Amino acid sequence: MSEYETIRVERQGPALVLNLHRPDRRNAVSLKMMAEIIAAVAVAEDDAESRTIILYGGRDYFSAGADLTEAVQVKTATDGTRYFNQWHALNSALEHASKPVIAAIEGFCMTGGLELALAADLRVAGEGSSFAITSARIGTVAGAGGTQRLPRVVGMANALDMLFAAEPIDAAEALRIGLVNRLTERGGALAKAQEMAELYATRAPLSLAFVKRAVHRGMQMDLASAIEFETFLVTTVYGTRDKQEGIGAFLEKRPARFVGA
Repeated sequence: MSEYETIRVERQGPALVLNLHRPDRRNAVSLKMMAEIIAAVAVAEDDAESRTIILYGGRDYFSAGADLTEAVQVKTATDGTRYFNQWHALNSALEHASKPVIAAIEGFCMTGGLELALAADLRVAGEGSSFAITSARIGTVAGAGGTQRLPRVVGMANALDMLFAAEPIDAAEALRIGLVNRLTERGGALAKAQEMAELYATRAPLSLAFVKRAVHRGMQMDLASAIEFETFLVTTVYGTRDKQEGIGAFLEKRPARFVGA
């Protein structure tokens, strides 16, 4: 694996784990970290053995948010556009990745850290974790997609409640409102994400890639357009070798051997 300064990258089974690693800044997301995550996702895209990407902050915390020593330098509209374009590129890299992306969260996951986790497809949290977008406390508005992705995940009323209060919610409440998909014992988030990755590795890679595209793009469309887009993707995947293998394996009552083509 390539050497990075702000993340540690390790393949664990079918998962490529991107471990946020700025302990001196409690994993505050810097411009350098954004660029390195984008680069690591690109590596994962070209790696057939990496079937799932896992974002992990470690056993004590996921991320304290954006690196405010950089954010404080944003003083003009031009500065803001340049800075937040980097955030949008980061989140877009995760959403456009052809592989499932899981955020494995322990401890606090705050503001920019939560906005990063929201760009993942799924979120797994350990007991004792907490979540907040605290922008209203410092006179700002979440600018890395938080005002848009959060309501799409938890619903408008729950999102506004979190954004207005700017107070942390605990893991149980995050599970109740749908902010996290799985809740584990403290320290178990990464293992659960790896377990999910093992399951996803038995599924057809193109199916997962097309499902991800259909859901993400379809959510931005009216229903009729989304159904039309879904039909286009389905008819495309029906021409693949994996589709023939999957149906053949089902009829022959044997495990499928998918090749991603």
